[in-house]
Amino acid sequence: MSDIRVLLVDDHGLIRRGVRSMLAEQDGIVVVGEAHDGSEAVQRTEELSPNVVIMDIAMPRLNGLEAASQIAKRTQQRTGVLILSMYSDEEYLMRAVNAGVRGYLLKDSAESDLVRAVRTVAAGRTFFSPAIADMLFEDYAVRLQRHDLQDSYGLLTDREKEVLQLLAEGMTNKQVAVALSLGVSTIETHRLNLMQKLGLHRHRRTGPVRSAEEDSARVIPRASPAVD
Repeated sequence: MSDIRVLLVDDHGLIRRGVRSMLAEQDGIVVVGEAHDGSEAVQRTEELSPNVVIMDIAMPRLNGLEAASQIAKRTQQRTGVLILSMYSDEEYLMRAVNAGVRGYLLKDSAESDLVRAVRTVAAGRTFFSPAIADMLFEDYAVRLQRHDLQDSYGLLTDREKEVLQLLAEGMTNKQVAVALSLGVSTIETHRLNLMQKLGLHRHRRTGPVRSAEEDSARVIPRASPAVD
């Protein structure tokens, strides 16, 4: 299997060196280049054909979200963009999803999640920091309450419906894993897959999260046990 080729993009050299150092310890991951702004990132992506571009949002000349959009279009999604940012608010998340990024990792969780995020994005799947994934899931409860997702619900596998049901009841990934006798990583994969199928992104809302989740739990039909 060929190495995962990574391009690092951040206007702070210290951040680039730190990320490079973390990835240098991993087998099968090679940093093929760096860029210090979005415009250079687009150019370097065309020159180096990386599998994954790890990119900040706030940069000079061309910000990370605009650069991500250009990279997604020019490479026809062959290169996955993984946003590495300190921003966890709704506006940036929604703009990133609309730009076609494949992952969104918060800098405060990079040490524990960066390598897994790179491998996941390189495999063509999506990866979000736990806090970001929670935002996306909250959107499901709100939109289901408004009956916006009935057609999309049919796209889920029986196992994904089962996972969704338990999450809607307020369980954590770990609790769902115990309930279904599965690994936590397996539940995380099911959760990300179902969010991708449902096209989840967070809407502004009023009222507590728990209330929306309780409403969604009453609407979602409980699936029969499934085989992985």
